[in-house]
Order: sequence, then structure tokens, then C-alpha cells
Amino acid sequence: MSQSPILITGGTQRLGRHCAERLLDDGHPVIVTYRRERESLSGLRERGAVTLVADFGSEAGILDFIARLRDSTPSLRAIIHNAGEWLSDPEPEAAGATFERLFRVHMQAPYLINLHARSLLEACQEPQRDIVHITDSVVRRGAAGQAAYAATKAGLESLTRSLAVQFAPRIQVNAIAPGLVMLGDGEGDRDEGEWRVPGPGVIYQTLRYLLDNDFVTGAVVPVDGGRSLV
Repeated sequence: MSQSPILITGGTQRLGRHCAERLLDDGHPVIVTYRRERESLSGLRERGAVTLVADFGSEAGILDFIARLRDSTPSLRAIIHNAGEWLSDPEPEAAGATFERLFRVHMQAPYLINLHARSLLEACQEPQRDIVHITDSVVRRGAAGQAAYAATKAGLESLTRSLAVQFAPRIQVNAIAPGLVMLGDGEGDRDEGEWRVPGPGVIYQTLRYLLDNDFVTGAVVPVDGGRSLV
């Protein structure tokens, strides 16, 4: 398996944590970022994951993380941009700050990390190197009350296509656009009608496909059970 680690941003809970654990199961070294200490970090550390604190809410915080990432590894097999914030649109007085926060987390952090870590990916001695952006199926259908969230995730999808061209042929750049695949804490009995909530495994299956296929780049893969088509 891979000797160069796979970086997962926001890898300590929900989808990120599941993918980190599955990658460790598959024998991949993993680096995960976190914003604050969580109980799940101890389990990841015990399994050998490298954990790096990161705050992507400012350019200075992003650049500080990049410097520490470069100190922690000479190469990367893949970067999975999972870090995100689910913020609803606030009152107009606070809208600018909310949009700026979402822009930095969803767009500026992936953009700068990809540019600065490109050399780490190219230093990987394996035949395939990947960047995977986790976006959202809401980009296709829009979301009343979450316009800033949807817009910044749409921007991340645009970065996917542009960087796929810019980084070709040595690095593949793709995106996964999940729908509702898992419920939050306290939502175990939430009624989704006819729609199945499959759990995070379907996202790892898609990620695994992208990591194992050397002939896909610039793609946005919807994983929403067809919900974006309705």
C-alpha cells in the first residue's frame, strides 16, 4: 500500500473520520487536520495517524498549516478536502462575515493547499496522485437560506475542473458531491420519507474508486441517490 500519506482535512468526525479510519484499514498512512481536540483523535493517533491542528478561517491560518504540513512529510499520495462549515445565511448585518468564513474554508484553503502542496504530490513515487474535493449535491439544486454555503461549494466544484486541467497529467483532481448520507447526532429517528440514508460507506466507496482509477479527472461525482434529479 501507499507509503506516502493521504491528507484528509476535517478528518476527526462524520465523513472525514469514517474515510480516515477506512484508509487506515486499507493500509494507507493518513494525516488528518482538526480545529479542536476531540475524543476521536486519540483513537486515530493510536492507529498511527498524524494529526495537525488547523484553522482555515484566515489566510494566515491556512499558510501556517501548509508550513507545518511540509515539515511533517516529504510527499503526499492524495489530498482529500473534507473540511467544511454548514452555516445558514444570517441577517444582512452579519452576512459579509459569514460569507468570508465559508469562502476561506471551502475555497481559499483548498486552493492554497493544492498550490503549495503540489510539489508534495509530485514527489510521491507511486504512479497515481489525487486531489479530491468534497462538495455538496445542494450545488445543483440551490438552497434557500443557505446561499453562501451553496455558492462557496459551487466555487469548489469550479476549482476542481480548472485545477484538473492545470495539474494534468501528473495529478488527478476530482470532486464528490454527497447528498444526505448520514444523520447528525440526535437525528436517529428523523423521517426522510422514501429517501434512504445509507451511511458514510457510500462516500468511501466513491473515494476508493477515484483513488484506484487513473483515468478520471475533472469529474464531479454525485452521491445522493438521485435526489438532485427531482
